[in-house]
Amino acid sequence: MVPVFRRRRVTMVGDMVRTLLVLVVMLTAVFGLGMATARADHLAGKRVLHIDSYHAGNEWNDRIAAAVREGFRGTGVDLRIIHMDAKRKAEPHQVRGAVEAVLRTIEAFRPHVVTTSDDPVARFVIMPHFRDADLPIVFSGLNWDAGTYGLPYGNVTGMVEVSPIPQIVRLLRSHARGDRIGFIAEDTDTKRKELAHHEKLFGLSYDSVYLVSSFSEWTAAFRRAQAEVDMLVVLGVGALTDWNETAARRLTEEETRIPTGTDFSWLAPYTLLAVAKVPEEQGFFMAEAAKRILHGERPGDIPLAYNREGELLFNQRIAARLGIDTPPPLARIVP
Repeated sequence: MVPVFRRRRVTMVGDMVRTLLVLVVMLTAVFGLGMATARADHLAGKRVLHIDSYHAGNEWNDRIAAAVREGFRGTGVDLRIIHMDAKRKAEPHQVRGAVEAVLRTIEAFRPHVVTTSDDPVARFVIMPHFRDADLPIVFSGLNWDAGTYGLPYGNVTGMVEVSPIPQIVRLLRSHARGDRIGFIAEDTDTKRKELAHHEKLFGLSYDSVYLVSSFSEWTAAFRRAQAEVDMLVVLGVGALTDWNETAARRLTEEETRIPTGTDFSWLAPYTLLAVAKVPEEQGFFMAEAAKRILHGERPGDIPLAYNREGELLFNQRIAARLGIDTPPPLARIVP
């Protein structure tokens, strides 16, 4: 499957301003749903279960869940949210326990539709237990390619999550002293999957990869990267249970010597810039798709979608360290 950023030729636009305009224009959150919002009538008493692969307090997933809740506001739908906590509790026996808890909840709650976020629930719940089953499911947050799990099934649709990595690298390269690119992120299956797709889809080969399991490892890797590469892509840290926002901000504001970029808005305080995805887009998509299913549509008749919304952020404190005094066009300044 080809991500929307490639299909819409954002990576092929020569003019930087045109590229940024495409990235930051805020499109309707229901692309693929025909712009029509399902009626709220006849939904009272319907049950929807949202399964979050990770833990409460993970900002990305919390914002997806909040958008799902907002999408059902005023409909009378009984929405329940549960967490697998598979990012922090990733040992096989812990995942098995989380899956068993999910299956018990489904049996007891008897949802009419299930919505989900991120890969672990697809890998450990949907694929082995609900492939082509009677239970309708709408997923989100599967990075780059849902085909990894054989999706879509007849009872499953959703939104595949893609990142504007080529745009981030292009912006970083304009300030870099050379072409060496580094990648730093939490050491998880999802980030390894992202690495593989960066090379597969964009031909992007990282000169140094830093996969870390603690904040101290992240700190050491970040410092090493300042000397080992010319620009650094900074991705997720949600699995780092000891992440220290204050220390991370002090470190990056005092020791950054190369341009750094991310696709998460909450990592913008630690990087020069962010081309940030919008988690609410995925939550609203799932709520709208679920309402269509509750009104009688089949999940298999709702096409898979890709996230399209984005926001350009610019960190003036880190920019000052790098001698950069002009933000990119249309960028919002990081507070």
